[in-house]
Amino acid sequence: MSRSSQAKILRLTRKVHRLTGIALFIFFILVGLTGAILGWKKNSGGYLLATTSTGTSSDSKSWLPLDSLNSIAMKHYIGMTGNGNNKIDRIDVRPDKGIAKMLFLNGYDAIQVDLATGAILKEEKRRGDFIEHIHDGTYMDEILGLNSGIFKLIYTTLMGLALVLFSVSGFWLWYGPKQMRKHSS
Repeated sequence: MSRSSQAKILRLTRKVHRLTGIALFIFFILVGLTGAILGWKKNSGGYLLATTSTGTSSDSKSWLPLDSLNSIAMKHYIGMTGNGNNKIDRIDVRPDKGIAKMLFLNGYDAIQVDLATGAILKEEKRRGDFIEHIHDGTYMDEILGLNSGIFKLIYTTLMGLALVLFSVSGFWLWYGPKQMRKHSS
């Protein structure tokens, strides 16, 4: 390849690298910061990810039925927030700990319930989930009311491809001039 062809490719690569960087600057900062925060989630002293309590029994024969635990959690949640419109999104059962985490659909709230007694062990604010939803674009789907998750899909695809583009173009911006100098000597 001639030196002028290499220089032309290098200029084009620099332009694509620069324009893509300008267009996605805010998103890269957002992904980088939220990714760093998520890396510390388990080491945040319970701020981002609440510690899991321990219930009174890990023997499933002594556990209350899930519908009873659901009712207990909902009653406590309504008393805690005054919000009777929220629903339990999912129940995360930890058999070895003898607890169930009742995660609510809206608001990033959760309640840890003893599986055997139904006692409320902990109220959680799931800040780590909130940061994760910012990180992966789910939060924008929630704001825009897009139940399909299309924003998240487009956002993660765009950011993933941009990372590949930046890696390849960044390598070429480093390696290309070395090749030009090597061939011009």
